[in-house]
Parts: sequence; structure tokens; C-alpha cells
Amino acid sequence: MKVLAVFIVLLFLAGVVASQVLYTVDMTQQAVITQFGEPVGEIKEAGLHLKKPFIQKVNYFEKRLLEWDGDPTQIPTLDKKYIFVDTFARWRITEPLKFFQSVKNERTAQARLDDIIDGAVRNQITQYNLIEAVRSTNRPMFIELMEERIQKETAETETIDTGREQITKEVLKEARELLPQLGIELVDVRIKRIIYEDTVLSKVYERMIAERKRMAEKNRSEGEAEKAEILGKKERELKTILSEAYRRSQEIKGKADAEATRIYAEAYNKDPEFYSFLNTLEAYRDSLSGNTTVVLSTDSDFFRYLQDISPEDVK
Repeated sequence: MKVLAVFIVLLFLAGVVASQVLYTVDMTQQAVITQFGEPVGEIKEAGLHLKKPFIQKVNYFEKRLLEWDGDPTQIPTLDKKYIFVDTFARWRITEPLKFFQSVKNERTAQARLDDIIDGAVRNQITQYNLIEAVRSTNRPMFIELMEERIQKETAETETIDTGREQITKEVLKEARELLPQLGIELVDVRIKRIIYEDTVLSKVYERMIAERKRMAEKNRSEGEAEKAEILGKKERELKTILSEAYRRSQEIKGKADAEATRIYAEAYNKDPEFYSFLNTLEAYRDSLSGNTTVVLSTDSDFFRYLQDISPEDVK
């Protein structure tokens, strides 16, 4: 039993000593070895490593990208318009020894990044007008992307020489120059959003409303022009159709009248007396009715056929 107890104690002591001598660094980590609080080396490779037991300590740091998200900062632009600029960045620890000596930990590093990045953002934004911070190109702002005329008429009157994207690059460049001494690499900086003050916001809304009204008026005027063109075309086509129909109807009537005249002429030539008799009867039918009184002379041609009618024929 005593031998077993001694063996267990020795095994425990061996484990304690091994834990103090051996340590592992993960693929996503890097480490700084300190001795009595002072850094004596850095480890960047993953794997199993040795250190002096009890007097040395391993301080682990993240090797992957880290997030920095700043608070919105009020900044005046070159044209004296106050805006809140909200930025974010991505960074990583490239020199763990420098990082430990300068800022010790990530919390302190975040505070230093607040000062450095916010300062760079302020320096760059104050050098440009508001439109430069908002937009990146001179591409016209419009709704109907396919109408080139609207593009030209709704284009911004202010031209952009630098633009938001280039300002962001300048912020990244300025902030990067101050971070290597901290053992930090700033990978990227972006403007998340720009928040207008109430006075600026009202002007922006007024401008947007005016622009949309101008576009709406343009659309309405173009619609009215197209309407007038369509109505004019309709009237022209209607007149053409009516004139063509009238011409054809006149041609048909002319042919019918000519054919009727020809038939009448043939009939008249066959028996002129009978034709004259029929015409007279039609004249009687059209001229005489039950209440009609006609005064004729006895030698009238119109009265000639009535003279031959006897009272029995009338009955």
C-alpha cells in the first residue's frame, strides 16, 4: 500500500511538473513567454513547446482577424455640415511581443484603436465636402436606370473628385502608420453609415423630394407628349379610313347608278310607250293620295292616261 501511495504521489508530482514544463499553442493562437512578469520570448508556431517551470508564464493571443466597431463620432465636413460617422475595422496581432509590451491585452488595444482610427477618420472627413463622404462616383442618382435623358437631367450638380471609397483608403493608410509599433496590423477600415444631423437631414429630404418631383414632372410631360402623338396618329388614321371608305362607297354608287341607267335605257329602247306609261303610273302613286286635290287641264300629258279610265275601272 505504501508503495502504491508513493507511486501515486510521484505520478501526481510528475504531472504537475509536466504541466509547468510543457504547453501547447493552437493553430489559431500565438504566445508570449514572461518570466517574473517580463517578456522573454514569443511563440508563433503551433505545437508542443517547453518552458521553465514555475517561473515562466504563457500569455496567449489570437492569431485570427479581430473586430473593432467604433461609436458614431460627430465630425464637421469642409462645407460646415455636421454628421455622425460610424466606422468599423478588422485587425490582427502580427507581433505578439510588441503587442504585449505596448498594450498588454486586447481590451487596451481596442481603446488605442478607438483613438487612432477615430482620429484618422476625423482628419480625413474634415478635409472634404459632405457629398465626397457620402458618394464614391459621379454616377447620376435616378430611379429609371434605363432612361438616359433622365440620367442627365437628375445628375448631381456637385462633382466628386475623391469620393467615399478613396477617403476610406486614406483613413486606412493614416491609421496603419501608427499601429506597427503596437504589433498590430490594420487589415481594413470601412464607413458603416453616415448619420445626418436634423438640419442636414431636412435639407437632404428636401433635395430628394425636389428631385423626385422633377422626375415625376418629366415623366408626366413625356406621357402627355406621347398621348398627344397617339391621339394625332389616331385622328390621321381615322380620317384616312373614312376618306377611303367614302371614296369606295362613291365608286360603288357610281357603278350602281351607271348600271341602273343602262338598264333603264335598254328598257326604254325596247318599248318607249310602255316605259312612259310606267313612269306616269309611278308619278300618280307618288303625287296622288286620298286627300290630294289636283287641278289639270284636259290636254295635259299627266291627265292623258286618266282620261282612258272608266268608272267601272275605278270601282
